[in-house]
Amino acid sequence: MNTRRIKTWAWVHKWSSLVCTVFMLLLCITGLPLIFHHEIGHLLGTEVEAPKMAPGTPRASLDRVIATAHALHPDRVVQFVSQPEDDDGLWFVTLTPTPAPTDDFKSVAIDARTAQVLAQPKFDEGFMWVMFKLHVDLFAGLPGKLFLGFMGLLLLVAIVSGVVLYAPFMRKLDFGTVRRERRPRLKWLDLHNLLGIVTLVWAFTVGATGMINTWADLVIKYWQYDQLSALLAPYKGQPETPKAERGSVQRSLEVALERAPGMKVSFIAFPGTAFSSPHHNTVFLRGNEPFTSRLLQPVLVDARSNEMTASPKLPWYLTALLVSQPLHFGDYGGMPMQILWALLDIATIVVLGSGLYLWLKRGKAVPTTKSESSGQSAPPAPMSRPTVTAKAGS
Repeated sequence: MNTRRIKTWAWVHKWSSLVCTVFMLLLCITGLPLIFHHEIGHLLGTEVEAPKMAPGTPRASLDRVIATAHALHPDRVVQFVSQPEDDDGLWFVTLTPTPAPTDDFKSVAIDARTAQVLAQPKFDEGFMWVMFKLHVDLFAGLPGKLFLGFMGLLLLVAIVSGVVLYAPFMRKLDFGTVRRERRPRLKWLDLHNLLGIVTLVWAFTVGATGMINTWADLVIKYWQYDQLSALLAPYKGQPETPKAERGSVQRSLEVALERAPGMKVSFIAFPGTAFSSPHHNTVFLRGNEPFTSRLLQPVLVDARSNEMTASPKLPWYLTALLVSQPLHFGDYGGMPMQILWALLDIATIVVLGSGLYLWLKRGKAVPTTKSESSGQSAPPAPMSRPTVTAKAGS
């Protein structure tokens, strides 16, 4: 690679990484506890679990479960009913002032066998909520998500440009060399590039999935416009199905499960909510395998007649979103994958921190002496001010 191209790539790497580094450090730091959110929840006592009961214990009607939750908050409407992947003895009922998307929600955990209230967990306060909000949208809603998505794009540019620069930088050094006997800035330069190239694949994967996740709200809205609107053509001009005229939610669930035997319920979206239509209970089913459990199959059931209207396959862009979310946090492989994700996250924090250090020390470098430079050449000029070559965290 000629000197002019090296300088161009070095400029791209420097400024793309400088702009996003502080935010990537924030995402790394906040993402680390989120990798272990279930385990931390157990330690803090915020996780809700259903009491152990004998296998085959009859389940309460979902209508009874919903009525129990609604009795606690009669001034609210039910938006969603969901079931944890690892605990089918539990229902979470989410209630909000209106069916429209909002951060003002109440959650009620109810035993699926007895329909008794177990807890009313507060998901909008505490340490993990602060970490989550900083990681997802900086407490700024959709603009915050899109801003972090742009930072993620800059991160991917920094990674690609860092890889391009790595080969000429290492042409006179063995792979993995860290010149510990040299001045601190040179040692940190070697460590920065080594960790950056080692965490390359993980950093690119987590950076790309994180960027995709920031588009979730827009992707869902596009799905509603692109596919859901076509399915609702027979209902055109009809008002939203009144609550008093809606049929049994339990029956809606049974109809959906009959349509897709072998699948389990993930959540049910009620009429007028973001994941449904004004006329349907939309039941989202999931598979039983680690991978298929992340892929959802929507089944639209008429809220009045309890007849199945449609069961469309999710488009590729929603599938990409659903697959990217657990991959971003290392949720596919249990504790071993979580530990691996955490170690790579920490390594990336070092990459980002060393990039900032190298930038801040750029004007304070001491000229290399003859004795220092004997045996191996110093790095080429364009790499003397690198910043970041890999990404932050989860």
